[in-house]
Amino acid sequence: MNNLRKIGLSALAGSLATFSVNAADVSVSGGASISFDDTNRGKSDRGNGFYMGDSLGFNMSGETDNGTGVAVYYEIDAGALDDYDMTLSGDWGSLKFNGSGSSSAFGAVDDKTPNAYEEAWDIIDTDGTSLSGSPLVINGGGGANMFIYTSPDFSGATITAAYQNHASAAAESYSDFAIAFTGMEGLSLGAAISNNSIGKANDADETTMYATYAVGSFTVGVQASDRDETTTGSDQESMAYGITYAVNDDFSIGYSYHELETESSTDEDQESTGISASYTMGGMTLAGATNKVDNMEGTATQDFEGYEFTLSFAF
Repeated sequence: MNNLRKIGLSALAGSLATFSVNAADVSVSGGASISFDDTNRGKSDRGNGFYMGDSLGFNMSGETDNGTGVAVYYEIDAGALDDYDMTLSGDWGSLKFNGSGSSSAFGAVDDKTPNAYEEAWDIIDTDGTSLSGSPLVINGGGGANMFIYTSPDFSGATITAAYQNHASAAAESYSDFAIAFTGMEGLSLGAAISNNSIGKANDADETTMYATYAVGSFTVGVQASDRDETTTGSDQESMAYGITYAVNDDFSIGYSYHELETESSTDEDQESTGISASYTMGGMTLAGATNKVDNMEGTATQDFEGYEFTLSFAF
């Protein structure tokens, strides 16, 4: 999204009153989009699938007397304050505090296989909730009040770490680490690990590794993930593949596949496939995907299909 308006200010006040900030900037960002989706094509009471994007972002940034960068972001979504965060930055990297809606170091790389719109396991939503009505995926933790550190680039390598204190007294904390490396031209490698203290007697450890390679008009990728949980029968393993082809500078198509296996001997392997496309012309982008999941959550009778298309404009 592009800035709609930028105003120079002499100081950053309010939530940044602790800092002495010079020559701060304020910008408002937004965009226009119309989407149409059907996240569960087998649902009999499907209503109007059209909707409009309703997000508006406010950015404030500046620099303290000692050269530390300070930035604050607030997003109004559906008429209410949704996401907000504050970031400190310098030669040492950046430290972000996500007050709401954060994605952890692991969550940011939960599926790096290429696609032209969304991952194969995305879009499907059978009951309006991501907790039980969507395909299983090993994707780390997230949520409000999380610290996220990102290191500077070290010869092509970047390290990210996240930490969150759980609000529940029954749980302790969540932490994860990720490393990304870009060395040989076109090749990207990465890995992440996480530890989630779900309860005082229940921990979950997750790992993931991925590799993507771009050559000519093609980009291919593979990713393997694993979840080990203290609770018996809760372990999971997944494998994902993806390929995209740039027909030209404006038009790309992609195919992605994701398979997840649970520890239970009675479960079937969950298999998700997706076909996606994206077309850009000037400030307009038309993109979408049609996805399918078989044996959702390991249940043989749960096969679903869904699609989503979005027309967006940048100003």
